[in-house]
Amino acid sequence: MKKLVIVDDNTFLMKSVQEKLSFFDDFKVQFTAVNGQDLLQKLDKNHNVDLILMDIEMPKMNGIEATDMVKNRFPNIKIIMLTVFDNDENIFKSIKAGADGYLLKEVNPKDLQQGILETLNGGATMTPSIAMKTLKLFRNPMTFETVSETEAYNLTPRETEVLEQLSKGLKYNTIADNLFLSAGTIRKHVENIYTKLQVHNKLEAIQKARNNNLI
Repeated sequence: MKKLVIVDDNTFLMKSVQEKLSFFDDFKVQFTAVNGQDLLQKLDKNHNVDLILMDIEMPKMNGIEATDMVKNRFPNIKIIMLTVFDNDENIFKSIKAGADGYLLKEVNPKDLQQGILETLNGGATMTPSIAMKTLKLFRNPMTFETVSETEAYNLTPRETEVLEQLSKGLKYNTIADNLFLSAGTIRKHVENIYTKLQVHNKLEAIQKARNNNLI
């Protein structure tokens, strides 16, 4: 029985990951945490953990900072970044912090199981699109230290998250439910996204975001 921890500030997405893991008898969720600080406090009390599934964008302490600290304190614990964000900056910083794998939250249960087992056995699991981005990063090392496109457009983590959901064709009400926000708040986020990206509609926003590796 492998003991896992899920770290995510979004309870809806956390429950989704737990449901995926529930299909397999060889995993036990030891505990969950809502940010990096929460995780470290709980690990200090109980670090009998094999692997952590780590979100990136979280308040108080994000997943990249938490990964760096966990690896310094508990180097034997494996960490897979499990996130909606696949921009180059996040991938590079996660690997630099010591992450053992990088998967997108849309991963299906079977691939998640295989990724966890592969990582526990010393491998480095990655969503195929992430693996391609990683290869490109290593082929072009100068891009490592450049300012991320997200920072260049000054998008907030929440705006990027809304963009990611928009790109999947989801309606405002659905996005609001997924992110535990009101539809009005989503509309305001979308207005801000349009202004920052200098676009006039959803299709233009999604296209520009993809062209600039924002999503």
